[in-house]
Amino acid sequence: MAADGPAPLPGDDDDAGDWGPFGKPLFNDPSARALSRVGVVDVGSNSVRMVVFDGAARSPAYFYNEKIMCGLGKGLAQTGRLHPEGKARALSALKRFSLLAKGMDIAPLTVVATAATREAEDGPEFQAQVLRETGLKLHVVDGPEEARLSAQGVLLGWPEARGIVCDIGGNSMELARIGDGTVGKRVSTALGPFRLQQVSADPKKRKAHIDAILETAAKEIKPDNDRIYLVGGSWRVIARLDMERRNYPLTVLHEYRMTPDGLLATLDWLATADLAALRGRTGTSAERMELVPLACEVLREIIRILKPSEIDVSAYGIREGLLYEQMPDRLRARDPLIEAARMTELTQARIPGFGKKLFTFLEPLFKGATEDRLRLIKAACLLHDTTWRAHPDYRAEACFDNATRANLGGLDHPGRVFLGLALLHRYKNSRAGSRMEPLFRLLSETDVQDAEALG
Repeated sequence: MAADGPAPLPGDDDDAGDWGPFGKPLFNDPSARALSRVGVVDVGSNSVRMVVFDGAARSPAYFYNEKIMCGLGKGLAQTGRLHPEGKARALSALKRFSLLAKGMDIAPLTVVATAATREAEDGPEFQAQVLRETGLKLHVVDGPEEARLSAQGVLLGWPEARGIVCDIGGNSMELARIGDGTVGKRVSTALGPFRLQQVSADPKKRKAHIDAILETAAKEIKPDNDRIYLVGGSWRVIARLDMERRNYPLTVLHEYRMTPDGLLATLDWLATADLAALRGRTGTSAERMELVPLACEVLREIIRILKPSEIDVSAYGIREGLLYEQMPDRLRARDPLIEAARMTELTQARIPGFGKKLFTFLEPLFKGATEDRLRLIKAACLLHDTTWRAHPDYRAEACFDNATRANLGGLDHPGRVFLGLALLHRYKNSRAGSRMEPLFRLLSETDVQDAEALG
């Protein structure tokens, strides 16, 4: 009789060895295998999104990811009720997502609802309707819990993250302090763009309103020249527009970093820019762009009051926080980049496990390397033979694109380019005239030479 439970993954056995601080692979550990496919739905004030995470790696793959703009919380501050059209769109989306989950043979979806549903007087009625018509149980989280889950999403991608997470939705904005792998003080505020639409048409009065709320929140969160991690669609649009203004060469939002002065320059630019033209150039939806001016007003005051040292964008938020919630501690402690690279090697390389041998062979060449550089070298070794299916004429470029544009955590933009350049040189000696050349300016000349030598 066959044994119960999932079959072991190839190459994942008790003799898989150890990579020092990165430890033995956990792909076949029961607690990790239980996370092999997890579906979550976030019913927000502005959008409803379903994400299905696939794979037991510390940095999960996105098996399915769909967002539908619903505007559930539009006008809530004025009416006290969910927007009728938004409610109909959200219900339709949830019906569809429920059917998709059944078609994918996913365990019951975890569905969370945030500010709009928890604050609307007809929120409980909407919950009951969703359960009755879709079979999905809507878990309505309060503000501090929303802040905690969003902060955990940041920790999924940044295990060493330290500072303040700032998550903006349609009707609320949450702040949470993170450090040492944990979530600390949390504050929920009424600074979502939908809410601000009802405050005043006078910019000076809106500024006074925003300032009063942020000053109170600052007393709770106690800013200390921290790094700020921005989570939420409105922030991502502003960051994408910052890239547009700067002519930044890598349009990957996760771990995109901005200085306070640079971001203020972008906010000044947006105050007089043609947003309709920018919407077309950046592929931003009309519904999202409509909220950008108010989000800009909030962000300007965040910079002034919280005085951050740096502003980073996190593509991971509440949905990833729900996955993080289900991870065992020893999986949380792993390096997301190395775990993702190991899973990629396991599933796509011709000889899984050879990456470790290659690293052992190359390590003496990099005796003086920092720990951060060594982890990039290790990732390159794991990924060195994972693009062999690409056409030979484009294999080098495919390697570079896979590294720079993959949905990976634990990898900043210079790290992406270093990794991509090393893998490019695994197949090609010259990079002269390459279409990727603008990205090389994210590295120092020494880093470029090191990546070439590694490749």
